[in-house]
Amino acid sequence: MRTSVPLGEHPRRGVHPVLCLIVAAVVLSACHPGNEEAKGLRRSCQSGELASCNSLALRLQKGEYVLRDDRHAAELFDQACNGGVGESCASLGVVYQKGMGVKRDSVRAFNLLTQACGRNAMDGCTRLGVLYREGAGVAKDAAHAATLFQKACDGSSMSGCAHLGTMYAAGEGLPQDFVRAADLTQRSCTAKVALGCLGLGRLHAAGTGVPRNDSTAAALFERSCEGGESAGCVQRAIVLEGGVGVTQNFSRAAELYREACELKNGEACARLASMYDRGAGVRRSPERATTFRKRACDAGYKESCDKPKEA
Repeated sequence: MRTSVPLGEHPRRGVHPVLCLIVAAVVLSACHPGNEEAKGLRRSCQSGELASCNSLALRLQKGEYVLRDDRHAAELFDQACNGGVGESCASLGVVYQKGMGVKRDSVRAFNLLTQACGRNAMDGCTRLGVLYREGAGVAKDAAHAATLFQKACDGSSMSGCAHLGTMYAAGEGLPQDFVRAADLTQRSCTAKVALGCLGLGRLHAAGTGVPRNDSTAAALFERSCEGGESAGCVQRAIVLEGGVGVTQNFSRAAELYREACELKNGEACARLASMYDRGAGVRRSPERATTFRKRACDAGYKESCDKPKEA
C-alpha cells in the first residue's frame, strides 16, 4: 500500500528541493533593496515629500518593486505637480496624452507640458516642442518648436538635442546647418537617444555634415531601431533590402517593415506592400500587397492612397 506524502515533501528527502527554491526566491525578493527603497519613498510621500511622490509615481508606472498602478501614479504626479514639481507636470502631461490611468485629454496635456517647461522641466520643453513641430493640437510653428528644443538641449536634455539636430538637418524653423546637426545628433546618439542615432545615420548616408559612410549609417540605423525608433527600423530595413553598407537580406527587411507597420508607420506598410508585389523576402501576394498599401494610406502615407479617377 502506498504511503501518502504531504504536498511539497519527498518521501525520503523531506521538503521538495523545488519548493525550497521557490521559498528562497520569495524571501530574497522581499529583502531586495529595491523593495525597501519603494517603502521608503511611500513613507516620505505620505509625510509630504513631493519629490518622493514623483519618484514613487514613476515606479508605479513601471511596476518596479511595487504593483503597477497607472491611476495611482497619475494621482501622485498631480499632487507633486500642484506642489511645484515641474518634472511631475511633464509626466502628468504624458499621462493625459496617452490616457494612462486617466481619460485622454490633449488640452490638459498641452497645458501641463507648458507648465512643466515654464518650471524648467526639460522633458516638458522637448515634448511641447514636438507638439508645435507636428501641429498636434496646436498651430504648427517650427520656429517655436526649435526654440523649445534649444532650451531643452541647453538644459542637458539629450532628447531635445536630437530633435534640434534633425531640425538643423532639414532647415526646419531655422537655417539649415549640417555641421551643427551632426554635432547635436552625435551627442544625443552617444547618450543612447534613438532619434539622435537615426539623424546621424541619415547624415552619414547622405555625406552631409560628416563623411559619407554607408556601413556606419547602417550601424546607426540598427542602434536607432534597437532603441525603439520605428523610423530607424524602416531605415535599417531599407539598407538591408538594398544591400547598402550591409549584406542584402530581403527576409529581415520584410520583418522590420512588418514590425514598424504594426506601429502605424505608413512608409513601412508601403514598402512591405512593394515586397509582396515582387515576392522579395516574402511569398508573392498581390492581395496582401493591397492590404498593406491600404494600411499605409490609413497611417497617413499619401503615396499609397488611391488617386481620384479623372472624369
